[in-house]
Amino acid sequence: MSGSNIPSPLPKPLDRRALVLVLLTVALWGGNPVATRYAVESLPPITVSGLRFLMATGVMLVWCRLERTSFRVTRRQWGPIVIAGTLLFLQITAFTVGTALTSSSNTSLYVNTFVFWVVGLEHFVTRADRLNSTRWTGLFVAAAGVVLLLAQTAAFRTEQRDLPSLGGDAVLLFSAFLLGLKFIYTKHALKVIGPTELIFWHDIVAVAQFAVAAALLEQPDFARITPSAAAGLAYQGLLVGGVCFALQAHLLKKHSASQIAVFSFATPLVGVLLGALFRGDRLSPGLLIAGAAVAVGIYLVNRTD
Repeated sequence: MSGSNIPSPLPKPLDRRALVLVLLTVALWGGNPVATRYAVESLPPITVSGLRFLMATGVMLVWCRLERTSFRVTRRQWGPIVIAGTLLFLQITAFTVGTALTSSSNTSLYVNTFVFWVVGLEHFVTRADRLNSTRWTGLFVAAAGVVLLLAQTAAFRTEQRDLPSLGGDAVLLFSAFLLGLKFIYTKHALKVIGPTELIFWHDIVAVAQFAVAAALLEQPDFARITPSAAAGLAYQGLLVGGVCFALQAHLLKKHSASQIAVFSFATPLVGVLLGALFRGDRLSPGLLIAGAAVAVGIYLVNRTD
């Protein structure tokens, strides 16, 4: 509680069980682009986004009941909820549209560049967290990886199931920027509302916006949903939106965010490998080097020492 003189308990080091749970969340997040790619084969992207977060909202409702979280919202809290929900709507729409236009491997690498937008915004704009030499190195290494991946996409000639495209890559980079912006804004919003309440209500705001946008812009044919598309939707809504949230909430009760975040470097690598395994993405030398550069960059910018 603010103003209390009782010191907060020190975070515990990650033991074997905690490490397994962290790596499980990394693996689940890494599979999200592949699951999305399956879903958009049967349904248009905004509809996919709306169904994903409709399921996630259901999970959050159960979680709030278990945690006995109050659903009451004050007048002061509605503004941050609507802004956060709108950022979520825009970011996820861009993510899903971009995923439909490029390969899942490219999606895995580009969307995880949100980390660099976060540290860049916090260094240059909010000045809440300054970059040191190690983190600057991480930014430059990751930027080199992104440039290499863009160059490879421009020169891509090999046939594969999901063809990369510069248009899709650009949309995903914009999605990563929006995710970084949402991350920064969430820190501001948490000054007036708790994290669980914010996630639940901003999900509802986003689902309402997805429903309106899908009704105006898309004509989904639900009879065309294949088993793989249904599985992709369930993966996004229940495993990523539910299990990942629950695991991270559990881990943060005992361990610091920095202890957990340092392992996020593995997320794009898992995504690239799953893209190759399930979608037949070609593991070219350029893709592997770009993936390694982004992963190293994520590791370096999350270093706290």
